[in-house]
Amino acid sequence: MSAIKAFVKKHPYLIYFILTFVISWGGLFLVSGGPGGFPKSKEQFQDMLPVFIPLVLIGPSTAGMVMTALVDGKAGFSDLLSRFLNWRVGIHWYAVALLTAPLVLISVLLALSLFSPVYLPGIFVSSDRVPLLLSGIAAGLLVGFLEELGWTGFATPRLRKQYSAITTGLIIGVIWGAWHIFFNVIWISGAYSGGMPPVVFIATGILVDLVGQLPAYRVLMVWVHDHTRSLLVAMLMHASLTTTTIIVEPPGISGATLLVYSLVPAAAMWLIVAAVAVATRGELEMKRAGQAG
Repeated sequence: MSAIKAFVKKHPYLIYFILTFVISWGGLFLVSGGPGGFPKSKEQFQDMLPVFIPLVLIGPSTAGMVMTALVDGKAGFSDLLSRFLNWRVGIHWYAVALLTAPLVLISVLLALSLFSPVYLPGIFVSSDRVPLLLSGIAAGLLVGFLEELGWTGFATPRLRKQYSAITTGLIIGVIWGAWHIFFNVIWISGAYSGGMPPVVFIATGILVDLVGQLPAYRVLMVWVHDHTRSLLVAMLMHASLTTTTIIVEPPGISGATLLVYSLVPAAAMWLIVAAVAVATRGELEMKRAGQAG
């Protein structure tokens, strides 16, 4: 037992990431009953969400709790609780956390809608705006709370002891993107590939998840956490992205238009990261945890 505990403490990030994938991917695959149980239409996908979303989300949260207990014990949970209860941060950080995703995604969609009305944000064209908004907020809070117990609760502060904000964000962001591949790309390919060959849809989706919006947004999340030391703010920032994605997704989007919808906001988010790097005079590359204010 002591040898196992020593191995876990020596490789905490590796074990955390492996546990997260095993719990989320393994659980989803088993409950789906294999590829034959994957959704074949958007309607079937929507029907399956209430069961499968919580199943996926227990991966990061459970792995985070287990690893906190194994690596740091009571001191780790004390730090986790302290960061969760740390809500007294500057109002401008709440603005960054809550407004970055909606401003970027809505602006991009409105620009794309000038070329095709298919890109009009869902909340703009929906006849059930209030239910859509409320369900988006509820899902966002659930996703933000459960995922960030692991990504920001466990992984971020430990990686920041060794790496810069941008490197930490890229490490977690790429793995975060990879974690989404099974659910966001492979599992939904039958429902959202449209007229595209599933292989092309999956290959492009994998590329988007690994280098697109999620890694860029994670860099910004690490930067905000550096300045706030607030797990709560990180959860809200994640919730904002999830909520925005749900409420603005154009209802008729699939196939090639879905990929454009994935690629253009990703480019815009990387421009935001570049702007932050320039505006803060390289803070993302140089600052280490403990120096942020």
